[in-house]
Amino acid sequence: MKNSVLLLLIATLLFSCSEEILPKPKPYLKLQYPIARYKKIETNCPYNFEISTLATVNYKNNCWLEIDYPPLKATIYITYRKVDNNLDEILREVDKLTYKHAVKADVIPDAKTFEYLDKKVFGKVNNVEGNVASNIQFSVTDSVKHVLSGSLYFYTKPNYDSIIPAIKYLEKDIMHLVETLEWK
Repeated sequence: MKNSVLLLLIATLLFSCSEEILPKPKPYLKLQYPIARYKKIETNCPYNFEISTLATVNYKNNCWLEIDYPPLKATIYITYRKVDNNLDEILREVDKLTYKHAVKADVIPDAKTFEYLDKKVFGKVNNVEGNVASNIQFSVTDSVKHVLSGSLYFYTKPNYDSIIPAIKYLEKDIMHLVETLEWK
């Protein structure tokens, strides 16, 4: 009798809760950015281009720039190099900077190349996926006199999954910068 009561009590406890209990799914942050608007920056350097109205420009020596995005806590560092029969060497240095991230990168897909023959703008954009310091590296040249290279950095510990929306948003701005680049 005691065994059957105990068995009935255990069966009641096991089958009384018919509703399956599931853990709550993790919420994901939905980041929304404003529609991009651009303004042309005029420099005393051998180039001009358009940047986002969200950004501010800090001019450095040697026609180097920092394009700051305070709302995104990001900066695009622009380096200018004059070509003096050393174009291949300069472009190798730019590539070397991209592949320094290979140790921490999950993958470095093939670069997106572009050429605008009418404006003599040729270059490539590298995306570096993973928890790396700089997720986008790019270089642009006229293949004769000028090389402009840039790197995107965030003021935060790299967490690729969290910053993907910001990277994609800024990648569009970088492509717009390249598309509007004019050599003087």
